[in-house]
Amino acid sequence: MSETIRVFAGDCTTTFEGARARTQRGRVAIVVKPDRTVLVHDADGYQPVAWLTRPDSLTVETDEGGFGLLARAGEQVLRVVSHESSGWVEYPVTEAGVPVGSHPETGDPLVRAGGAVRGLDTGVRYPLPAGATVLDDTCDDCGLPKIRAEAGDAFELCLDRACESLDEAVRERFDREWTCPECGSDLRIIRRGGRLLAGCDAYPDCETAFAIPAGVVVDECDCGLPVFETARGRRCLDGTCERFER
Repeated sequence: MSETIRVFAGDCTTTFEGARARTQRGRVAIVVKPDRTVLVHDADGYQPVAWLTRPDSLTVETDEGGFGLLARAGEQVLRVVSHESSGWVEYPVTEAGVPVGSHPETGDPLVRAGGAVRGLDTGVRYPLPAGATVLDDTCDDCGLPKIRAEAGDAFELCLDRACESLDEAVRERFDREWTCPECGSDLRIIRRGGRLLAGCDAYPDCETAFAIPAGVVVDECDCGLPVFETARGRRCLDGTCERFER
């Protein structure tokens, strides 16, 4: 579910202790973000008159007489005390992202942000493979948006890994396609430690394994492994291959 942002407003004295020590008074709005960052805004310009980013501690007190905030980060202290309160409110907030449609069952707006597609209201989250793009097309089975991901080949799959698995698609295309340069055994498509790998079938006797980059196979390297075209240029499946050293 979404987190919350708190907004306080009123005639306040703001005191900052630290490298930019100062005391100011005025009618201001104070924004407290979910990570406890405190921003004090007045009527002038876009920059806060005082702020403290991700403090170690934050204390907020409210009563009928007004409010007070005390934030600390090491030797820096930000204190805001109201003389006259205009009020305070709390609103739900989410990470803002690029709109990519809506959930077919709930109608929840979906946005791409932070390496995943998220639902604004339900908090549903679909992680995206590295370099993936979200398509306008939707899945025939569940109605979610489809994605295009490159992992040796370009695959168009459902956003929901439980509906269509990128691992399974890569495995079907490349399992046993390549040979281990150390022992000659087949390289199997596996997931280990959160990464998609081409790992030696002779494991654990042979521990050779290569992370599959985000790109498509376009050639064969002198070492016998595939060459990938990636966003950063061509590279061997073996990231340490001397042919592609820079």
